[in-house]
Amino acid sequence: MTPAEIRDEIIDILSDIAPDEDLSGLEDSKSFRDQIELDSMDFLDIVMELRKRHRVQIPEEDYGQLASMDSTVTYLEPKMRDI
Repeated sequence: MTPAEIRDEIIDILSDIAPDEDLSGLEDSKSFRDQIELDSMDFLDIVMELRKRHRVQIPEEDYGQLASMDSTVTYLEPKMRDI
């Protein structure tokens, strides 16, 4: 997947997890939690959804890499390159 495709996939996952949030103005460099209401369970849902959809394993110690769209795409790009 390209970085743009990964971003689109994350937006899709976020829209499923937080359907009432307006994601159109999401700033890629800002923390997700600073922009939309996500609790720790929502965050785990993102990780689980990535595992379910793409079989991407994200160790708990790497969860901090998924704080913003920029960091998430950067982290996932090598893991999802061949998807």
